Amino acid sequence: MPKSAPFEEHTDRYEQWFDEHTEAYRAEIDALSRLVPADAFGLEIGVGSGRFAEPLEIETGVDPAVEMLEYADDRGIDVVRGVAEALPFRTDRFDVAVIVTTICFVDDVPTTFAEARRVLRPGGSLVIGYIDRESPVGQQYQEYKDENPFYRDATFVSTDELVDDLEDAGFVDFEFVQTIFEWPGEMDDVDPVRDGYGEGSFVGIEAVVPGE
Repeated sequence: MPKSAPFEEHTDRYEQWFDEHTEAYRAEIDALSRLVPADAFGLEIGVGSGRFAEPLEIETGVDPAVEMLEYADDRGIDVVRGVAEALPFRTDRFDVAVIVTTICFVDDVPTTFAEARRVLRPGGSLVIGYIDRESPVGQQYQEYKDENPFYRDATFVSTDELVDDLEDAGFVDFEFVQTIFEWPGEMDDVDPVRDGYGEGSFVGIEAVVPGE
C-alpha cells in the first residue's frame, strides 16, 4: 500500500508535527469534539498514531501502517491492521466512525464511505475531519505537496465533493464545523470553532446513517 509507506518510514516526523503545532492540533480536537457523540462506541478509520482517537475517547482504530499502530496501541487504542475500503469488522458494530486527516490518502472514497456505513449501526454517525482543498492551507498543501513525503501521493478533496459522496453512500443530516483561520505554524492561540464551512481550512462533517 504505497500511500501508507511514508507513515511507516517517517513516524517520528509525523508525531513531531503535533508537538510543534500545538495550537492547530488543539483547534482540530475542539472542532471534532463538537461532532463526536459522547459515550459512543467508536472506531477511527486511519487511526495512525492515535493522536485523535485518544482525546476523542475512540476505543478502536484501524490503519495499514504497523509503525503507527504501535504508537496508537501505546495510547490505549484497540488497534487492528486493515484498510478503509475493506474494514475488518462486522456490520452494525459501531455508534460512530471517525476519519481524521486521512480521507486524502484512501484509494477509493466512495467505497470507504460505503464501508463506514456498513459498520455503523442505524442512527450512527460518521465524522470526517480534513483540510479543505479549496481553503488557504489546502491550496498551499496542494501547491507544495511534492516536497512533503506525506502529501506527495495525497488527493485533496473539497467539502462539496465529500458531501456528494456521502449522499451517494446514503448518509443524511449533515452538520459542519470549521477552524484554523490562519497558517498553522503562525498560530499564537487556539482558533475558535465556528459552524459551517468555507472560511476555516480545517473542516469537520458529521453525517448520519438513517435509522433510529
